[in-house]
Amino acid sequence: MSNLEKLAQQAANELSVAPVKNTEAVNSAEKRPLYASRQKVYPKRIAGTFRRLKWLFMSIALAVYYFTPWIRWDRGADAPNQAVLLDFPSRKFYFFWIEIWPHEVYYLTGLLILASLALFLVTSLAGRVWCGYSCPQTVWTDLFVHVERWIEGDRNKRMKLDKAPWSVAKVFKKFSKHSVWLLISAATGGAWIFYFADAPQLAQDLFILEAPKPAYVFLVLFTTFTYLLGGIAREQVCTYMCPWPRIQGAMFDDDALLVTYRKDRGEPRGAHKKGESWDGRGDCVDCKLCVAVCPVGIDIREGPQLECIQCALCVDACNSVMTRVGRPGNLIAYESFNNTERRMRGEPTKLRLIRPRTVLYSTLIAVVGIIMLASLGTRSNLDLTVQKDRNPLFVTLSDGSVRNGYTLKILNKAHEARTFTVEVEGLEGEALTLGLGEQGNQVTAQPDSVKAVRLFLALPQDKLDQLERGNANISITIDNGKSDGRAEVDTKFKGPR
Repeated sequence: MSNLEKLAQQAANELSVAPVKNTEAVNSAEKRPLYASRQKVYPKRIAGTFRRLKWLFMSIALAVYYFTPWIRWDRGADAPNQAVLLDFPSRKFYFFWIEIWPHEVYYLTGLLILASLALFLVTSLAGRVWCGYSCPQTVWTDLFVHVERWIEGDRNKRMKLDKAPWSVAKVFKKFSKHSVWLLISAATGGAWIFYFADAPQLAQDLFILEAPKPAYVFLVLFTTFTYLLGGIAREQVCTYMCPWPRIQGAMFDDDALLVTYRKDRGEPRGAHKKGESWDGRGDCVDCKLCVAVCPVGIDIREGPQLECIQCALCVDACNSVMTRVGRPGNLIAYESFNNTERRMRGEPTKLRLIRPRTVLYSTLIAVVGIIMLASLGTRSNLDLTVQKDRNPLFVTLSDGSVRNGYTLKILNKAHEARTFTVEVEGLEGEALTLGLGEQGNQVTAQPDSVKAVRLFLALPQDKLDQLERGNANISITIDNGKSDGRAEVDTKFKGPR
């Protein structure tokens, strides 16, 4: 039985309820409220390696989010010059040199698959490390807590302030904190809507109250939700609203690195005074600093817990205490279940990053990534679709010839107008006629647009013997004489049997 199975079995045994003979105890349990009020968490500031990593990830994430809409990218006179833009009116997604059209939504699907596989891989290696460092909820909550600490003080001062009666100083601090939170939330909502329109122009329109109404609606929505989720709800989002804590167990195995309290080394715990012997006791001095710095308010010494986001701030806290009391560091550390057993047996620990599941996830990421890169590298900037008339399938003209109608849709992805020659292969003696005022068999498509044109093919009466059971396979081609200006579609010509 694996360690995970043992933990599951132990939890099941602990949760199992034995028959209770005491009627008063039963009645007392039945009277207990089903709702428990929230115990507010006051994370304490701590310095250390993992705290610096969180600052780094938060800075990068916020910089990318806030400044990306303002990056310019020259695509020509008739194209938007915003590097990243979700252009809904034109139904296109711009990402630097890549343009995604509506029919290419499979690229977005591929990105979502890559993101999911990457999340599975990271979780199988180091647990919920994504949640602890890169999740938007974590990033904005961390920023809001930093603002709160900056205005109201560290943990003890914030707790004291909340318990104190209302006064001018308390009102000022609370008002200042929430005002800064709302400014950050407004900047967050504003940055989001800038991804859907030209950022400089939209910013100007917002200030002069001439922006479209949906811009104001979504600005208010994102401001509100950022304020509520990052400032008010905080760890409750991770614990109760996010499904990932309940899914992550399927990603773990006995070699996954999780933030672990080394119980064999820390117990029995207890207070320690300078000069006292360490014999017969553990290294944990029960200072509870690991609990004080935890952003979700758990005690890592109680073992793996659903709420833990693997931020490892408790590692920094414990290491600072171990340094002060002169004991070895990493009483709390990233460790796998297998390494815990090896260490307790006196065997050297092993870091097993290459395992069946990590190989599987890495292989899938590579395969999907290669497929997407190959598709992007070989895709054409020209697309042709042909829709044959279905009612009627064909028309018999006065001279006995049979005519079929088609609608050609030419998607010109280039940033310049292009003229194409329309050719048909598969029948002899057909008469080619184009509608919509086009001359001969020439069609001009404007840049970044779809050109729809009617095509009529007429087969003379003396050539109807080319039809087998009233059908003939034909191909319709458009070509402008350049290597990237040719597209071909196979279709059918219908006639009487």
